Amino acid sequence: MHRYIRQTTFTGIGEAGQQILGNSRVAIVGTGALGTVSANCLARAGVGFLRLIDKDHVERINLHRQILYTETDADNRVPKAVAACAFLARANSDIQLEPVVAEFNADNAEALLKDVDLVLDAVDNWQARFLASEVCRKKSLPWIYCAALGAEGMTMNFLPGDGPCLRCVVPHQAITHAQPTCVALGVINMATGAIASMQAAEAVKILLGSPHVRQGMFIADFWHNRFKTIPFGRDPNCPVCSVFSKKHLEIPI
Repeated sequence: MHRYIRQTTFTGIGEAGQQILGNSRVAIVGTGALGTVSANCLARAGVGFLRLIDKDHVERINLHRQILYTETDADNRVPKAVAACAFLARANSDIQLEPVVAEFNADNAEALLKDVDLVLDAVDNWQARFLASEVCRKKSLPWIYCAALGAEGMTMNFLPGDGPCLRCVVPHQAITHAQPTCVALGVINMATGAIASMQAAEAVKILLGSPHVRQGMFIADFWHNRFKTIPFGRDPNCPVCSVFSKKHLEIPI
């Protein structure tokens, strides 16, 4: 416990909360700009098990915002999940880290999320996000959406129960056309770092059963200092909230 003394002194966590974190299991889908920050926060906070899922290798263009990688990782094209786990193991040898070098898809999603308490979204495509949302709704798992573009970031908690799922908030028809990307518009590491840190804070609160878990979609423009939270409710016509079957998971997105 001594290594976490600055954390356990905080009344929102305490020693009892630290024990809960130590027994918690979290999957992070994507270990890029968002996933590396969230994983770093949770590993150092003492979350007992982290499964990091990513199919890509480290490149030099990642280094300005993906905080767990080095130039050596990029030069050797180390898989991101492997490099991230290796880095975090040096920061906290008391936790269990599992790298998964694979694409998150309909064939493996349920297996990868079957034994965790919480899922963090840190991907850069809607197909993986919708899939994570559907699996988590089916399994009554909480998960946290997170995204960043330019100087903006957004995050939302999706919890089991009567609240919305991702398709309630963003119908798949709304993203059928080409969407802006970091390739076209860029992204600053201050935005990814800030919004992913907020995602990690919500993760800790969810794991601890805190009454202060945020409701609604939080959106921040870190360049122009604009911040807002938009409430969302469940769509009564949402196909995901009404059907939790393997057949539905196979519907193309």
